[in-house]
Amino acid sequence: MHDPEFQLTVLGSRGSMAVGGAQYAVFGGSTSCYWIRAGEENIFLDAGNGLLHAPTDFPRTPVILLSHLHLDHILGLGMYPRFSAPGKETLLYVPVRQGENARALLDHLYSVPYWPLSLADYTGDLRILPLSFPLRVGEVQVDGIEGNHPGGCKAMRLRFRGKCMVYLSDYEHDAAQFPAMADFAQGADLLLYDGQFTPEAYAQKTGHGHSTAEAGIALMEKCGARRLLIVHHDPQSTDRILRARESQINREDVTFAREGMVIVL
Repeated sequence: MHDPEFQLTVLGSRGSMAVGGAQYAVFGGSTSCYWIRAGEENIFLDAGNGLLHAPTDFPRTPVILLSHLHLDHILGLGMYPRFSAPGKETLLYVPVRQGENARALLDHLYSVPYWPLSLADYTGDLRILPLSFPLRVGEVQVDGIEGNHPGGCKAMRLRFRGKCMVYLSDYEHDAAQFPAMADFAQGADLLLYDGQFTPEAYAQKTGHGHSTAEAGIALMEKCGARRLLIVHHDPQSTDRILRARESQINREDVTFAREGMVIVL
């Protein structure tokens, strides 16, 4: 009997703000959300409005892991139909600092006047928990470290039956942290990396908390990752721009994420 699949589906890979229109038809306009299937487990990395593309019925309780609480990464929570389904349990893990309450952090947004309901008002069984590492989701081992992003952001590594996936969105490359991040991502089968900026744009936006595909390639080569997936596309980067950047890199092991893309590890 072969091992269950360990796969990633891109539900949304746009950074900062959702966009729409014909010029975004290939790479998509929904913000960060990635669906991981590992055997019978279902894990979502972040909950941007890409979460609205997700299914709602699963054999086991699904888990949502938030890397941080910037709006583009939690936009989908208020409209995900599963949260309104009585008896349907969902686990939502929220990064917190000492003394913070996970539910209270989300209630700052999901409350009047910003939203008509609090998350506690939804009729589904939504359990909001503090995110800490290591975390076990069935057979999946989840580890995390702090990245380099204004306000903080968790880099996460998921291991399942000998395969490894590393999620490094909303990350600005940092020379001092580079060795530690390379160790964290060592031997990954798939590395998701924030490549929002071109090198030219990054020179004007240092300190904004985002990186370049070129820096992602440097990390991939250092850590020995098999494949690099560039994520968190700039809202002003059209299909034409992203295709040109991907073509310029011209490597089979480097791909710019497209909404709906499925990668099996």
